[in-house]
Amino acid sequence: MQFRDLKTQYTVLKDEMDKAILDVVASSAFVMGPKIKEMETAFADYVGAKHCVACNSGTDALLLALKVWDVKAGDAVFVPSFTFFASAEVIAMQGATPVFVDVDKDTFNMDVVDLERKIEQTLKAGQLTPRVVIAVDLFGLPADFKAIRKVAEKYHLYVMEDGAQGFGGRIGKQKACTFGDISTTSFFPAKPVGCYGDGGAVFTDDDEWAALLESYHIHGKGSDRYDNVRIGMNSRMDSIQAAVLLVKLKAFAQYELEDVNKVACRYTEKLKGVVKTPVVPEGYYSSWAQYTLQVKDKEVRTGLQNALKALDIPTAIYYPIPMHKQTAFNYLNPSDNRCPVSEALADTVISLPIHPYLSEADQDMICKAVCEFLNK
Repeated sequence: MQFRDLKTQYTVLKDEMDKAILDVVASSAFVMGPKIKEMETAFADYVGAKHCVACNSGTDALLLALKVWDVKAGDAVFVPSFTFFASAEVIAMQGATPVFVDVDKDTFNMDVVDLERKIEQTLKAGQLTPRVVIAVDLFGLPADFKAIRKVAEKYHLYVMEDGAQGFGGRIGKQKACTFGDISTTSFFPAKPVGCYGDGGAVFTDDDEWAALLESYHIHGKGSDRYDNVRIGMNSRMDSIQAAVLLVKLKAFAQYELEDVNKVACRYTEKLKGVVKTPVVPEGYYSSWAQYTLQVKDKEVRTGLQNALKALDIPTAIYYPIPMHKQTAFNYLNPSDNRCPVSEALADTVISLPIHPYLSEADQDMICKAVCEFLNK
């Protein structure tokens, strides 16, 4: 059994995928070829954004957005503590200071009450200038952007949506990767839509920011590639990845997103009353990058993980160490970064296999094993 079954997906898409890849090879347009613009247009159209700029990774996408806003030393950027390291790493890479915000115990996403508390603390300390809120769509569920925007507007902050795991999610009819002033996503292979390597994209409706993104991701180019008008970076998506993504987006839109939601619904139905299952608020739609349970404590989690492993059922822990506890951020004042919910989740979450190709027989086996262990 695969945690995220890319082998079965490839088998299903093989004919179309092989042709798409070989067409790029035959064209020899490996970098910044016509497939890039085709992919950017398709993904912008899918989410409903005016601009999509493809880049080399989800991490680069975050970094490029901060560069567009000239985030630098002396700036404070507010980011959830319960997320992948890249969400905060890019802040430090720009010389700015990450301020860690706790998350909601049910949705795993940014706690808006704690966000405002941390902004007020930062303003009171007087050492940093609040600039940006990075809200993460964790495990496929969009963050509470209505509430986040209300706070951001009050303090005149930019909102960046880190949609690395959220692509395909929705609030009402609005799709993920359109909730931020700038939004980003990742195409790492295990993401809801992934390529066959690293890849990412940045979305915005702002023409000026889109032009800056186009410049920054190709060495700060100006009117042509040898006219470098700013210090940029080499973050170009290659054409083979773009071709892969075009095939995968079609499958994702036609059936994969719906099918992975069916798996999640079945899990929730079979596990209710036995363990705390993920919460999807009314009006929200998740793309289920992960299906994450909450158990009593770390000891129970270890026992459950071992019991499932004995049955060849893979699991994962996202995330065992919250950001404010990461060694790389030891230079920050711990008293400014208290996130008790994030700490508790780090000890109690466990993610089950989930993907559009997970059979009902495997789903039943997984749920039976979880129930049998937790009901002991």
